[in-house]
Amino acid sequence: MAATPSDSREFKGGLGTAVRTPRATDSTTGPRAHPTLDKKRLDRLWGSASVLGAASQEESPMAKPSRPLLVRSIWIAGPGSSLPAAAVFLMLAALRLLSSGAAAAQNIDRDLWITNGNVYAVALGGANIYLGGEFTRVGPRIGGGAPIDAASGAVLASFPEVRGLVRSAVPDGVGGWYIGGDFSYVGGLARNCLAHVASDLSVTSWNPGLVGASYGTSVVALALSGSTLYVAGTFTSVGGQPRNTLAAIDASSGTPTSWNPDVIDFGGVSTLAVSGSTVYVGGSFISVAGQPRNRIAAVDAVTGAATPWNPNASGDVQVVVASGSTIYVGGSFSSIGGQPRFWIAALDSATGAATSWDPSANGVVRALAVSGSLVYAGGNFSFAGGQSRNRIAALDVGTGAATSWNPNANGNVRALAVAGPTVYAGGDFINIGGQPRNYMAALSSADGTATVWNPNPDYSVIALAAAGSTVYAGGAFTIVGGYARNNLAALDAASGVATAWNPGATGPGAGRVLALAVSGSTVYSGGYFTSIGGQVRNRIAAIDAATGTPTGWNPNADGVVYTLASDGSRIYAGGEFTSIGGQSRSRIAALDAVTGSALPTWNPGVKATGGLLPSVAALALSGPNLYVGGDFDSLGGLKRGRVGAVDASSGSVTAWDPNADGSVLAIAIGGSTVYLGGHFSKVTGTPRILVKGSTVYAGGSFANIGGKARKDFAALDATSGLALDGWDPGPDCFVSTLVMSGTTIYAGGCFSMIGGVRQSHFAAIADVTVDVPTHPVGAPAGWRLENQPNPFRHTTRITFVVPTETRVTLEVFDAAGRLVSTLLRDERATAGPHHADFRTAGLPSGVYLSRLRTDRYAITRKMTVLE
Repeated sequence: MAATPSDSREFKGGLGTAVRTPRATDSTTGPRAHPTLDKKRLDRLWGSASVLGAASQEESPMAKPSRPLLVRSIWIAGPGSSLPAAAVFLMLAALRLLSSGAAAAQNIDRDLWITNGNVYAVALGGANIYLGGEFTRVGPRIGGGAPIDAASGAVLASFPEVRGLVRSAVPDGVGGWYIGGDFSYVGGLARNCLAHVASDLSVTSWNPGLVGASYGTSVVALALSGSTLYVAGTFTSVGGQPRNTLAAIDASSGTPTSWNPDVIDFGGVSTLAVSGSTVYVGGSFISVAGQPRNRIAAVDAVTGAATPWNPNASGDVQVVVASGSTIYVGGSFSSIGGQPRFWIAALDSATGAATSWDPSANGVVRALAVSGSLVYAGGNFSFAGGQSRNRIAALDVGTGAATSWNPNANGNVRALAVAGPTVYAGGDFINIGGQPRNYMAALSSADGTATVWNPNPDYSVIALAAAGSTVYAGGAFTIVGGYARNNLAALDAASGVATAWNPGATGPGAGRVLALAVSGSTVYSGGYFTSIGGQVRNRIAAIDAATGTPTGWNPNADGVVYTLASDGSRIYAGGEFTSIGGQSRSRIAALDAVTGSALPTWNPGVKATGGLLPSVAALALSGPNLYVGGDFDSLGGLKRGRVGAVDASSGSVTAWDPNADGSVLAIAIGGSTVYLGGHFSKVTGTPRILVKGSTVYAGGSFANIGGKARKDFAALDATSGLALDGWDPGPDCFVSTLVMSGTTIYAGGCFSMIGGVRQSHFAAIADVTVDVPTHPVGAPAGWRLENQPNPFRHTTRITFVVPTETRVTLEVFDAAGRLVSTLLRDERATAGPHHADFRTAGLPSGVYLSRLRTDRYAITRKMTVLE
């Protein structure tokens, strides 16, 4: 008789870890292979696919690499479920990464700290959430722009979060900022790519209303002159008026002026500078205001007409700075102003002719700042002004010669700002001015050394503006500050903030941690590492859950450990090892939880033939059995096609034999059913198994699942296998591990956006159902909530008015009271009208409810979605 799992309502499994007892201190995770593994392992574990990699320095810092489609993680939720299932992989095709703009928003915990690299394992233990993966820092989620104290380097408290990327920022002259970029909300208020942040860090009502083409809207450059803000980007209208790429906006009212140069080359302007009555523009365009102009032009600040000024650049112009009668430019040109000039030049503001100033760089110049007798230049060059200068230099304003000032950045410099004796630099570097500095630094204008100022963002800075005691930074970062943590971290489950727990994992393969299991006061970890907490621990270790100190437990595996399972007295391990716990063991072992020794008689072992490289990738305990998945064709000497079951006590193989025709990389158990996931197409002659029972949460790298468009994360009906309507977090990169605690799902992976929120690599999602009243509740006069159009098919605009400043939450529910989308969550709203767009994202037709609530009032309105 084939062995079956116990009929408990525990759900446990797979690739990563598994546990047997449903204690709060036990948990499971679902990590798997990392994109930077060698090609042989990638082809075997993921199937032949392109390898994920970081964007090159010449790409946008937000560029996304190609990657395969996979299903990586499943979680089964139902009555009594408390433990996670396993990671699942399913190779489907190759896909270019796109951001998920159509996902229905979920309840993302915005207080939860995040990591600066992929999370492959999550485990819950006591009051902590333990994380494993490939990261070097944990910190608070900041968003794509933040005001930073010029003295301390700390982000100012109560700043308005930008949901997206800030590409340009300019001071408003009274302590606030105008910001532009690729964002849709600032401080919880809808702002499409352009916003005004006041000196008190509130988002003002100033809202020009940019609209772009079908492929998106962006603002790439801003320049403020008096009461007018000049804007460049990818848009076609401002405030309901046609404006292509360039516009001038009243800095007080947000109304577009009549200025309209009409750049037909959509998005071809990348930089702006204003001097007197002239606006200088640079980019990749070939026409401005109906006149032929190659990549640089001067436009009358009043009429919008192109002036006769025409330097005629041979390549793109990326930065323009006006200083008196001189216009300094940088880019990728080799001639400009009628003269050979490589990458950098000075132009006469009257004639457009190149002056004699000729620093002649050997690479792209992306940033310029003029201060006194110096021109600071940043970019991707290694030579400028006649001297070797790596990506940053100070050039004499008279001769163009490089001064002795030499911060020597090891990555692109994309932004510069000067304030008094300090030069602020932002870019792709991690060392500058002789010090480690991640992506942003303050340099002494005297000698180029880095000051102690160190905000420490987790990714590229592409915009800087300094004014008074504040530096506004924008870019691709999501963390500023936080703590150094090498591949292992613990977060307080209540506050979401990192604890002092800091073992640190290092070694080959970046020392990445792929598996975690918590048992009692011990955290077990597996992966590629060779050191934990400064102690030699080869690929498997036990760590004190309170102190982070490695215990003496040291099985010393000779190959990577992919998955762990614990039943309290034993630790089961699977991977690619051939020796562990002092014994020869073929990819699977049972280890004494006290000594770390391999149990002498427990040795099922896996083997493979026909060129298949054997490995164990998934383990799941249930009742007396341990379920095993991976790449093998024999288990314990018996023929088993990639999946089987052994007696957890003796290691003897049971009769259970599904016989998959491809790799089994995930196992999940619910009740009397075993669910499998992997590369297979058949199991014992039937199609891929669909789950039964309550809800299955699936994470991975896919575009469609359960009959619906779902990107990398989905909730499936366990009976029909269909994707559930309204649950669609839509991360922008794969999900590799899932854990559930109560009604909260913890997800880890490579994503930087999830649920419409910039949340890098780790997220907590509240999966809740609430009762929603169908009538206003105690709302006083002056409050209003409505949506237009109504009924609607795809998109409606929800408008609300509050009579006084307050914090609001705006949600959408289905007719059964289930939360569908959170558009605003405890955001500050100033007195007056506000709006948020709601997209159906594949929701079925029917009646839905919008609800606006504060700590005192709530208003609900009906909305109807048509077929």
